[in-house]
Amino acid sequence: MSLITFGSKQQIMGLVEFVYLMLSISFSVAGQLCLKLGAAKLNEISASNLFERIIAIFLIPELILGLTFYGVGAIAYILLLTKVDLSMAAPAVSLVYVFSVLLGYFWFNEMIPLTRSFGLGFVVLGVMLITLK
Repeated sequence: MSLITFGSKQQIMGLVEFVYLMLSISFSVAGQLCLKLGAAKLNEISASNLFERIIAIFLIPELILGLTFYGVGAIAYILLLTKVDLSMAAPAVSLVYVFSVLLGYFWFNEMIPLTRSFGLGFVVLGVMLITLK
């Protein structure tokens, strides 16, 4: 367990809290993947087909699955918030951004410019600094 100190309050993040955190991150990243796959099926959106495309969102299985994954991730995050301070949970969950960029790189062959790489490094460094004693 790691001891986290904020002001005069101490917060312990144990195995259960870590599992909630990883579930929240994992389901959120899986939701991102499914939403990207489903969005590719929406095709071109214009003013003339906007209503039709909005209805299609509720009919594309990948989009429904992506929203479901987001919901499960939100439930895990809520459970995490019952155990740890928001000031620790919110920054830790920002690792979703890191994993989403990596997912884009490996799954969709998206490029990661040097500036974005530095930004991801700063996110990871920030999470490490926030969760250290």
